[in-house]
Amino acid sequence: MKKIYSFLIAFATVFTLSAQNIKPKFVKVDDKVKATYFHQNGSIEQIGYFVNGKLDGEWVSYDADGLKVSVGNYVNGIKTGKWFFWNGDQLSEVSYSNNKILGITSWGSDSEVVANFRKP
Repeated sequence: MKKIYSFLIAFATVFTLSAQNIKPKFVKVDDKVKATYFHQNGSIEQIGYFVNGKLDGEWVSYDADGLKVSVGNYVNGIKTGKWFFWNGDQLSEVSYSNNKILGITSWGSDSEVVANFRKP
């Protein structure tokens, strides 16, 4: 009976810890607010900035293993410029203007650009 009780306490503790939501972190930096969001495993999911409540500046997203998934810029909440998206061994460069896609260029795993650009 003692073993079952110990097992249930251990299970409840592990379940409670794994079920906790990791809250985002917000830090004021000059006129911006730096936001850091986390995956359930505690690794960083996204880092970016807000100005007056709108996305602004560079935003970087990572997978749960810490590899970049996307990087791009916002101006006053609008996607602009070149954004980069990783999907497996493929890198796609998407050009935005006023939240609209202007063009897409992709590279495969044989490209040096893909390997070097994804490093944290």
